[in-house]
Amino acid sequence: MLAIEIRTPGGPDVLTPVERPDPVPSDGELLIAVEAAGVNRPDLLQRRGAYPPPPGASDLPGLEVAGTVAATGSGVRDWQVGDKVCALLAGGGYATRAVAPALQCLPVPRGLNMVSAAAIPETFFTVWTNLFDRARLRAGETVLIHGGASGIGTTAIQLADARGSRVFATAGSDEKCRACEALGAERGINYRTEDFAEVVLALTQGRGVDVVLDMVGGPYVARNLSILATEGRLSQIAMMGGDAAPVDFRRLLTKRLTITGSTLRPRSPAEKGVIAEALHREVWPLLESGRVKPVIFKTFPLIEASEAHRLLEAGNHVGKIVLVV
Repeated sequence: MLAIEIRTPGGPDVLTPVERPDPVPSDGELLIAVEAAGVNRPDLLQRRGAYPPPPGASDLPGLEVAGTVAATGSGVRDWQVGDKVCALLAGGGYATRAVAPALQCLPVPRGLNMVSAAAIPETFFTVWTNLFDRARLRAGETVLIHGGASGIGTTAIQLADARGSRVFATAGSDEKCRACEALGAERGINYRTEDFAEVVLALTQGRGVDVVLDMVGGPYVARNLSILATEGRLSQIAMMGGDAAPVDFRRLLTKRLTITGSTLRPRSPAEKGVIAEALHREVWPLLESGRVKPVIFKTFPLIEASEAHRLLEAGNHVGKIVLVV
């Protein structure tokens, strides 16, 4: 198979096309003939040597793919060769063949092509578990989503809006803010020119929001806590701004706040399978009706993975970047 390996930790140029033997599915796994693979920020971290794959996972980058089942391991009953699937991986997506636990695979939603399907697993699994499971966002509540123009952000805005929440989002330009609003955010907040805490408190008449979904951390933590309403929840999914911050525990106690966070990649297939079941039940109808859809910014051929990484690092995109076989 053709694969893109990380020659040595470094910049985008270390991504190198190579030939490798096709992987073989183990018990409970599918071998997927990959047609498209999503590109995500954890891939950038892995390329730099800052996010190693968990034990037993492929050393190749790539956490989500879409394609056709080429073979099944023993014990697989719900999938057959020829089925169209999208899959969450612990690694190995930047290749023309990939293996995935059957529990982490879902049917390609009706009406979606493979490029769109490949943009679903990593972001939708992450948003579902952190926004609706851990942060317990419910219809009628208000949420602030940081990084609204990212793959995570565009997914979170659409799902929160479709499920009946009032949505605000931050982004780094007025153009991106308008894109967030087109997806369902009531107000896009340009964090470069506005203080998001002041804007949110003004929009909510001082009450604040019920949930904040944040990937920045660091200097955002104190401001995130300051805009949470009583019983509010901060869901932390990344630390792009730093992994340490002061916490005002008096505010935490008096407003009965919750700070939660999680990582997805190290979880077991059984745990990820529970998320997959929830997505199939709660989100697949939204995807198949067109109420929610992955936002695709640009595609690249698989062998141009380094260019895809450069574009993602530049931060000028809205939505997802996808590699196409």
